[in-house]
Amino acid sequence: MLAMADPELDNGPRTEKSATMRMCAVSREVRPIAELIRFVVAPSGEVVPDIKRKLPGRGLWITASRQTVAEAVRRHHFSRGFKTSVRAAPTLADDTEALLVRSTVEALGIAAKAGQVVSGFSKVESALSQQGRSALSALIHASDGAADGIRKLDALARQIEAGKRQSDGQPPALPIVTCLSSEELDLALGRANVIHAAVLAGPASRTFLSRSQTLVRYRLADADKTVGTAAKNSNDHSKQHPT
Repeated sequence: MLAMADPELDNGPRTEKSATMRMCAVSREVRPIAELIRFVVAPSGEVVPDIKRKLPGRGLWITASRQTVAEAVRRHHFSRGFKTSVRAAPTLADDTEALLVRSTVEALGIAAKAGQVVSGFSKVESALSQQGRSALSALIHASDGAADGIRKLDALARQIEAGKRQSDGQPPALPIVTCLSSEELDLALGRANVIHAAVLAGPASRTFLSRSQTLVRYRLADADKTVGTAAKNSNDHSKQHPT
C-alpha cells in the first residue's frame, strides 16, 4: 500500500516492507530509488544533490536524468515540492553530473585500494585469460581510449563468455564501463595514462558498478530510454558497447 502524504518527499510512496520506492517530483512516476536522485535544501537555502542519500533534511526525489533535473529547475518544481522558496542554480543539472562522476571515481579508487582492480592492457588481458569471467565484475575502457585496444579486449571477453556458456549453459554478462575518461581513471587509480582496467569481484566493485550505472543512466536516459533498465552502455553483453 502506498502512502500519499507529501508523495515527492522522503515520506512518500514506498512499500510497507521497505523504503525502496519514491515518486519523481517532475514525472509523478513511482520508481525504485536506484533510478532517482535525492535533493535536499542546504542551510543557505540552495538545492543540492544528495548522491549518497545521506544528507539530513527532507529529500525531494527526481528521476536520474539530466533533462529531468534541468526541467525541475526551469519549472520551479523544487520550491513547489519543498513547499517553500528555495534556490536551484541554473547549473544544477551540470553540477549533479559532476558529483555523479566524482562519486564513481571515488568508488573505483576504493575498489583499487581493496585490491579489486588491475589496470594496463597486458594486465587486463592476463586477468581475462587466466582468471576467467567468474573472477571479474567489469571491464573498463577510458571514454577517450583508442578503438583498437578496446576492440581486442572486448573480443577476448566475448570468447571467454562463449566458452563459459558451452561449459555450464550459463550466459554470463560482463559489464563494459566506458563512462570515465583517461584523466578520471588516472585520478581514481593513482597512476598516469590509464586506458584499460578490470574490476575483480568483491563488495567494493559492486558499489562502483552501481554508481557507474547511475552516471550512465543520468547521461543517456532521455536519448536512449535507459531509465528503468540496466544502463545500456555498462551492461549490454549482447552488443558489447562501451559505457
